[in-house]
Amino acid sequence: MKIGIIGGTGDIGEGLAHRLSQNHQIIIGSRDKDKACESSECMVQCLSERGCSAHCCGATNQEAVDIADIIVISVNYRHLESTISSLTGFENKIVITPVNPIGKSDHFYYNPPAEGSAALAIKKMLPESAKIVAAFNNISAQKWKNLDETLDYSVAVCGDDKDAKKIVMGLVEEVSELTAFDAGPLETSSIIESITPLILNIAKFNNMKDVGIKFY
Repeated sequence: MKIGIIGGTGDIGEGLAHRLSQNHQIIIGSRDKDKACESSECMVQCLSERGCSAHCCGATNQEAVDIADIIVISVNYRHLESTISSLTGFENKIVITPVNPIGKSDHFYYNPPAEGSAALAIKKMLPESAKIVAAFNNISAQKWKNLDETLDYSVAVCGDDKDAKKIVMGLVEEVSELTAFDAGPLETSSIIESITPLILNIAKFNNMKDVGIKFY
């Protein structure tokens, strides 16, 4: 499959690209195409040194949308609306969102938009035919790019299109030792997103690093 990553030069975007590029064609998108191409070249070299081949290229965010079958929106929530409003071509495509609207004071807290979650806000921003799936929300950004790190977390996946959700769950289980769980319709995305500030607080107040979740 062709997977375009909007904001693909960030930690989560690059981490996903590293871990999926051996099986899929990855299009790393960015506002700065040169930066995306540099990221892609570094990734190919990194994986080559590990004896692995990578299938990826750098592109603008718009090119990533145009080329891809599946689109990952890997941007900070603060830049979500401005990024999506500058792009077109999402019709009939699967759109994965790991975006979490988080606020911070002396602790982290869930700060959703009026729609109830980032995923539901994205659904409102995109064409009706776009198939929105929330996934990868609760994995530490620092874990993604460390390819020596085994990711053995649980990943809650929610969405309204059953076929799209099934495809995304398959992608989840291609990554390290992640296990995908069907978390229901997109309406449950607020629950999934709100877990992230919870685990950040657990890490902060208990002197832990890179806390994740696992369902038994």
